[in-house]
This record gives sequence, structure tokens and C-alpha cells, in this order.
Amino acid sequence: MGLKSLKLLVSIFAALILGLLAAPAFAKPAAQGLRVAEHEQRTRLVLDLSAKAAFATTVQADPPKVVVDFGDIDWAVPPAAFRRPTGLIRKVQFEPPARLILETARPAQVSKVFLIEPNEQFGWRFVIDLVAADASPPPPAASPAAKAKSAPTQAAPTQTPPPPAAAKTAPAPAPLTDRKPPAKKPVIAIDPGHGGADPGAIGASGAYEKNITLAMARDLKDKLEAQGRYTVVLTRDRDVFLRLRERSAKARAAGADLFISLHADALPNPAIQGLSVYTLSETASDSEAQLLAEKENKADLIAGIDLSHEAPEVANILIDLAQRETMNLSAVFAAGAVEELGRQVRLLSNSHRFAGFAVLKAPDVPSVLIEMGYLSNAQEERLLRGHDYRAKLATGLARAIDRYFEARRKTGAR
Repeated sequence: MGLKSLKLLVSIFAALILGLLAAPAFAKPAAQGLRVAEHEQRTRLVLDLSAKAAFATTVQADPPKVVVDFGDIDWAVPPAAFRRPTGLIRKVQFEPPARLILETARPAQVSKVFLIEPNEQFGWRFVIDLVAADASPPPPAASPAAKAKSAPTQAAPTQTPPPPAAAKTAPAPAPLTDRKPPAKKPVIAIDPGHGGADPGAIGASGAYEKNITLAMARDLKDKLEAQGRYTVVLTRDRDVFLRLRERSAKARAAGADLFISLHADALPNPAIQGLSVYTLSETASDSEAQLLAEKENKADLIAGIDLSHEAPEVANILIDLAQRETMNLSAVFAAGAVEELGRQVRLLSNSHRFAGFAVLKAPDVPSVLIEMGYLSNAQEERLLRGHDYRAKLATGLARAIDRYFEARRKTGAR
């Protein structure tokens, strides 16, 4: 071995030793950020962690509080992270060495508590959901975010009443858990874009987008109902204006398991044609997707409605939590829709696209927006006005819906 090679090996060995000496033997998890939000009947707290941390929860009634004991943790959360009481949580305190105390406005119970593993944008997150102590017992299923990658849920301890004496005159009835209710049909919400004072795009020969989308929604509804496997609701079944937020609210009120918004765009270039499927993203996939989202998101202004008093479309915490898993499920359905629709009709290049459509921002309903084609293209406008072409679209979407829910059933989810 030459002298230069020997010097190089010595340098590498020395660097490795120095690196090992400089690194801590065990990195203690650090709490770096905290968010609290109220959603429907629950209050959710999220704690950003630098690493995975063990935890245990206890509930106290007098004074009402929920205590989270972590195995070992450094507290680096800014004091201003919790500024005012939110929902059930009145005050947040950290008690060294590793205790988080949530003082509640009234007695509370832990509905869900879990860890979310890191992804491309976020590190470890500890999540706890609180509901009022007198609320109905929380369901055993984990939250959407927890189903993907989470630690086992730890529920607050409860006292179990002693069982009643067994009757001697008759055998005990079969447990209620053995009597399974019939499976509930998945609910599909179909949203015909635009309507009323908002005609949407206007085609090469004068077709209104609002009429095309309503006709397609009815065709798809008939197709799905004929199968008998789904409950189908339309956000509108006549020529009426709906605000964007109303559309997703109608879907959520119906308990929708999937939301499909139907549209047909128009472009200055009449040669462009083809179908595309959009899912929600905080970053548009391209400039065209961004422009389309901005145009669709302004639809509420057409009817002269003042939206200046509205709160932000979706609270950041909901996007951060529930919507992450919802966005993943939306992308899964979109991939299947592109494949099945591609067997029926012509697709646009890069058929699965991403943009910040307001109508797709329901935090807990997987949602897609289908741009069925371009009314500015005379051929595509003619096809979309015809029942035969819309029947092909309905067939492709129905097959994609079947694929999606069959895959969900195989994993034990809805």
C-alpha cells in the first residue's frame, strides 16, 4: 500500500472516530410544536416530535384534566403555541421531566390517542382527541390518519361495573357482538359543477358546462344505483347555484365515503382535448392546473355573494392531520379512475393532476374532480352532449369505484 493510500485510510478512520464521539448515544425526543383545534364534537391536540416517544394517558375528574406522561422528552415548544382556550382544552402545561397536562373546561374523556410516523413533509406527531365525558362512548376504530401509520391507540382508563348475576332459568343469550348488522352501503356523493347563475364554461357551439355536468351526474347515479351496491347522492339535482363550501358540506352531511366533482373546461386553444382527474394538493402540479383551480375557486363570486366574512377554507390543523390520509385515499381512487376511464375515452397527457380546488377540501372525505373534457373543442363538446359518450364515462367511473371499495374491503376499511 502506498503512502498516499495509507494517509487517506488514516484520515477516514479518524473522521469516523470523531463523528462517533461527537454524536449522542441516544437522541432524546423533543417536543417542537403544538397545535389545538376544535372539530365538530372533539378537540384535537397535535404535538410535533423530533423522534418517536412512548406515552401513557390518565384522566382526572376533579379538577378536570388529562395527563400525558412521556417516557423521556425535551420540551422546546414556544410559549405562544397555545394562546387561548380552544374547545375542551382550557390550558396546556408541561411539567418536567416529561408530563403534559391538559386542563379542560369540563370533565373530558380520551376519544383517540396515537402517533403518526414521519412522511416527506412532517416528522413524528403525537395526536390526542378529547370529547366531553358525558358524550357517547367513542368508536373503537382508529382515526383516518392513524390507520395509515400509527402506534396502537391507548384509551383512557375506565371503571367497569360488576357483571349482573347470571339467570338460572335460561341460558345466557348470545353476545350482541355476534349479531352483526348488515353492512352499510358506501355513500357516493356526485357533484355536478356550476349551476344557476354560474354557467361554467361555454362550449364551441354554446353548450353550458352546468348542463353537461348535471346530465353526467344523473347518468352516473343511474349506473351506480342499478348495481345496488351504493347509496348515491347528488349535491344538486336541478339548475341551482351552490357555493363551493356547500357542495362538500352536503357530501359530509350525507356521510359520503367518496366525493366526485364533475366539470368540463374550456381553453383558448380549441385543439386541446382529453379527460383528466384532479386531486387536492397544496402545490399545483403545473401552471395550467393552478390557473384552473383559481378559476373554479372564484365560482362563489359569480352570484354576488360576499365571502369576506368567511373563515379560512380549511383550518391548517385539519389539513395537517385528517386531510393527509384523505389526500392519500383520493390519490388511490384517482389512479384507478385514470386507468378505467382510459379504457373508455381519450385522456389528456399527465392525466392525474394536482391543484388546490376548494371543492375538494373536505378534510375527511376522499375527493376527486373529473375534468371530462374541453367544451372549447367542437368534437369533445359534441361527445359530451351525447348520451352514448357519457355512458362510457359512467362505465369507467363505476368500475373505478368498484375497484376502490373492493380494495378497501380487503384491508378491512370502508
